[in-house]
Amino acid sequence: MSDEVSTQDTMRERADESRLKLWLLLGANRTVVTVVLSVVFFALFVGVGSQLEPPLSVLLEERGVIETLFSAMIGALITGVTLVVTISQLIISEENGPLGEQHRRMSETMDFRDHVTDLVGKPSPADPSSLLRNLINATDSRAEQFQASVDGVDDRELADEVEEFTESLTGNADTVREKLDGAQFGTFEVLNAALDYNYSWKIFQLERLEDDYEDALNDDHRDAIDELRTALVMFGPAREHVKTLYFQWELIDLSRLILYVAIPALLVAGGVFTFVDASTAPGTTAGVENVLWIVAVGFTITLVPFFLLTAYVLRIATAAKRTLAIGPLILRSSQR
Repeated sequence: MSDEVSTQDTMRERADESRLKLWLLLGANRTVVTVVLSVVFFALFVGVGSQLEPPLSVLLEERGVIETLFSAMIGALITGVTLVVTISQLIISEENGPLGEQHRRMSETMDFRDHVTDLVGKPSPADPSSLLRNLINATDSRAEQFQASVDGVDDRELADEVEEFTESLTGNADTVREKLDGAQFGTFEVLNAALDYNYSWKIFQLERLEDDYEDALNDDHRDAIDELRTALVMFGPAREHVKTLYFQWELIDLSRLILYVAIPALLVAGGVFTFVDASTAPGTTAGVENVLWIVAVGFTITLVPFFLLTAYVLRIATAAKRTLAIGPLILRSSQR
């Protein structure tokens, strides 16, 4: 296909980044990412600590390494949990408001659902994945109608470009529909599929085709373009709404999980700070001092809340960056 008509549709193709990187940033379960970060940190801590001189047992006798390290972690954990609770309160406060504001939100939501109903010809579904799938179905069918309307034109260049554009759109729609099938809100599957539908480029291409072939298009062609553009435009706010709800859902989950892991992390930090010194576990295991194993395990556990925060923020920030613009505004140079 010509670059003038189509572009890479899926997010991985548009980003031109490795599958592993995108899996870690977006696709992987956040608990798995947290475990990976914890294991890597633990291995590096033990590996570096076992090679340095003097050994940790000597440092513990000469200066209060454990007291300094774990007293700082206790303070950081308490401060971090306080900030997380504050974030949770801010998220919840967004859902609160006077009756008039709640009525306005409800009215705007119902107006949008009415528009979707008019667009797809049946009641708008309540499930987010079904809503997005219906909008994609509408763009797919209207793209085919647009192609059918220009099949008989004398301008073969126009017909060829519309055919390539339609093939690109329908192929992208099939891919996203397959990902949305059975996807449940609350997981990243719904938003991940929505990110793969490159609707902004399609709107731009429609506008370009309408401008480049203005003389060859009649009123029926322009009506078909307008109907397809309307369907594509409706997908934009629907995706943004689903994205906003997902971000709120994820941040609330993150706050709850950090509160869960902060309690055992504080217990471990306090236990190591109070009871561990150079004489606690003399000797070595697998060539590494036992006290180093204890300190490495304790320090890694106290860092789990921060690894969890890192895992969630990486996904939210990455998804937010890739959806900064709404409509036919292309930010990535690889797409421009």
